[in-house]
Amino acid sequence: MKKHYLLGFFLLLGNLIQAQISIASIFSDNMVLQRNVSIPVWGWAKANEKVEVTFHNQKKTTKADKTGKWSIHLDNEIAGGPYILYIKGKNIIEIKNVLVGEVWICSGQSNMEWTVGQSDDANNEIAKANYPNIRHIKIPKEINSIPNQILNNVKWSVCSSETVSDFTGIGYFYAKKLQEKLHIPIGLINASWGGTNIETWISREGFESSNDTSDGKQTELFKEMIGQMPKVNLNALLDLKMVAAQNRIEALQKTKFTTKNIPLYKELNYNDTSWLELQQPGVWEEQSLGDFDGVVWLRKHFTLNKEDLNAANVLEIPAIDDNDETYVNGIKIGETNGWDVKRKYQIPSEILKVADNIIAIRVVDNGGGGGIHGKTELLKLKVGTKEIPLNGTWKFQVETIKNTINENEFPSLCYNAMINPLIPFAFKGVIWYQGESNATRAFQYNKAFPLLIKDWRAKWNTNFPFYFVQLATFKTKGNSNEGCSWAELREAQTTTLQIPNTAMVVTTDIGNPNSIHPTNKQEVGKRLATIAFNNVYDKKMICGGPTFASFENKEGKAIITFDSIGSGLKTTNNDEFIYGFEVAADDHVFYTANAFIKEDKVIITCDKVANPFAIRFGWIGDASNCNLFNNEGFPAIPFRTDNWKLSTEEAVYKIPKLIH
Repeated sequence: MKKHYLLGFFLLLGNLIQAQISIASIFSDNMVLQRNVSIPVWGWAKANEKVEVTFHNQKKTTKADKTGKWSIHLDNEIAGGPYILYIKGKNIIEIKNVLVGEVWICSGQSNMEWTVGQSDDANNEIAKANYPNIRHIKIPKEINSIPNQILNNVKWSVCSSETVSDFTGIGYFYAKKLQEKLHIPIGLINASWGGTNIETWISREGFESSNDTSDGKQTELFKEMIGQMPKVNLNALLDLKMVAAQNRIEALQKTKFTTKNIPLYKELNYNDTSWLELQQPGVWEEQSLGDFDGVVWLRKHFTLNKEDLNAANVLEIPAIDDNDETYVNGIKIGETNGWDVKRKYQIPSEILKVADNIIAIRVVDNGGGGGIHGKTELLKLKVGTKEIPLNGTWKFQVETIKNTINENEFPSLCYNAMINPLIPFAFKGVIWYQGESNATRAFQYNKAFPLLIKDWRAKWNTNFPFYFVQLATFKTKGNSNEGCSWAELREAQTTTLQIPNTAMVVTTDIGNPNSIHPTNKQEVGKRLATIAFNNVYDKKMICGGPTFASFENKEGKAIITFDSIGSGLKTTNNDEFIYGFEVAADDHVFYTANAFIKEDKVIITCDKVANPFAIRFGWIGDASNCNLFNNEGFPAIPFRTDNWKLSTEEAVYKIPKLIH
């Protein structure tokens, strides 16, 4: 009888819980609602339950549908507050301290996620952050293979010195500028995740409904890719992935997985003749190991003579993606966590031997890239005053496959868990900073980026403003003659300006050549706000830099004209010459050009090119030397005048092959 009473109690409890009305998790105390538009409010209740929503001077009623979903639209509200949002059914929900103003979604990867606390002058910025009408919500970093309806553990925060450190830096500095001018509440929805590629932010329907006919090949590749993506939950997708990955690695290595010999992998006398080879430095996802996350052992032999044993010996590794444990002759000499951290390990002389020695590195790759990466000459063994290069062929063996799905492994994962639950929440527009993780597929970004914008606009059924940040200065490989994926990604971002109601911030002058995460987020936020003032709020301001307009070859000189020159062209520091221009004849070989301003045009000459055929500007990762601006202080957009084949044209997004 006791069991029956307990069963009845839990059934009653379940019915009571089911009867409780709830509201979408984006609605919480301290939130901001979008002004001057119809305001959607939605949630869940018992099927057919009456729901009453009260806000400010409005009261609306509706009924939940047969699945329990309910939704209403409040009438337009002007900026103001604070108010209370009441939702009444069998129970009553109160959302307190609600403001009405401008709401912006802040999305992308790490440079958007980068916080106020990580930005320039952080202590001072935090101390001054008394802006109670700026509100921020961080969307949890989660993934799913099917669209989520709810967000877990989210809440809106009021801006203060106690909270602002964790706000998105760019979003916060953007909001500050907006509020200083508009004097209304600003809400920031921070849906960003460091290291993510663009494909994870596009919905399945976005890929399926792509109707861009300007490049049928790229369109068909997206459609073919999404057609291979099964419609299963995340656990089922992981099972499919693990079976396929294990089969692929075992076929590659021609052996079954075993843990039997793993403790011996670090030893000098271990026989690794059956191991496969790859080139280091060089990410393994671009080699035979392919699309792989997990643990891999790398081994390389080196030779020393008797005199070397008495010298100071240091192993230098430019970087390892992500973490490592490093051994020499079976003895651990160091370990480091961090995909972009330089390694420098002292090797005790007593563990070294005359003649043959072995370096063994246990690499843990949690997602993307994988392996040793960086400049070839930085992978070396220092033995006293001499150096032994270690670049080239290394042996490798997979220890384990990572038993998870990372955020970039399949399409739509971040969209499903972080964007879909926001729909149909009303907002003003999007600010976006992403692209670093797509640089190796820069050419395809010409299709992927517009596809994302169109996809999100279709989901919300509105042509909202979409403003984005072009890749900043960063020392990457390549140039005009070798090919430069960073420059090619920038070009794809510029091309996306053809999409209506978009705008771009150029940051070649405020990046950090030595860091992919420049900390001057203040200027980025300011430039984004200038765009918003010009396009949305004021429409009287110059908001961007010179943009290539035309190229004329006249008597061996190239004459370049620009749009968006404002009150005129200038160079920084009043330099006589402009840096960053290159010129080529029809042989496709580029040379540094002499360039100067004359009557708001740029005149280009080059002793090595008598007949200029193609011009490029800022076509390099570290474009910080480029000094062409307009008088309003905005840098010129990097560009090229040719349509020659780019280095990333063959690279396309692929998903792991699954067995299902």
